[in-house]
Amino acid sequence: MRALLAAGLLALTATAAAADDGRVRPVTDPAVLKECGACHMAFQSVFLPARSWSRLLDGLADHFGEDATLPADTVEVIRTYLTANAGDTGGRGEARKFMRWVAPGGTPLRITENPAFLREHRFPESVWKDPKVVTKSNCLACHRRADQGVYE
Repeated sequence: MRALLAAGLLALTATAAAADDGRVRPVTDPAVLKECGACHMAFQSVFLPARSWSRLLDGLADHFGEDATLPADTVEVIRTYLTANAGDTGGRGEARKFMRWVAPGGTPLRITENPAFLREHRFPESVWKDPKVVTKSNCLACHRRADQGVYE
C-alpha cells in the first residue's frame, strides 16, 4: 500500500512538473488552426488575455493591415476557443510571465510587444530583416517546435 501511494504521489508530482515545465499547450482547435494558421502560426491563446482575443476578432477587417474577415459563425468558434484558453483564464507555466505585464483591464494586441518577449529577443535589427525571419511574429523561424508550445 505504501509503495502504491508513493508511486501515485510521484506520478502526481511528475504531472504537475510537466504542466509547469515552460511549455504552453499547443493550439488544438481545427478552426483556429485552419483560419489563423492560413496566414501565420496559430499562436497559443495563453499569450494574451481573453479581452485581447475578443478585440482582435472584432477587428478582422483590419488585422494588422490585412483584411482577415471571416464568417460570423467561424469567428464565434474561434473566439470561444481563444478566450477559454487565454492567459488570464487558462494560462500556466511559461504564459504566466506574459500575463504579469498586462495591466488590469489592459488589452494588448501584439504578443511581440510584451516586455517578457522583448527581454528574451534582444537581437540586432539584422536578425529581424533576415529573409528566413522577416517579422518578430514568425516564431517558427527560430523556435522549430513553437506550434507545439515549445519555445526553448
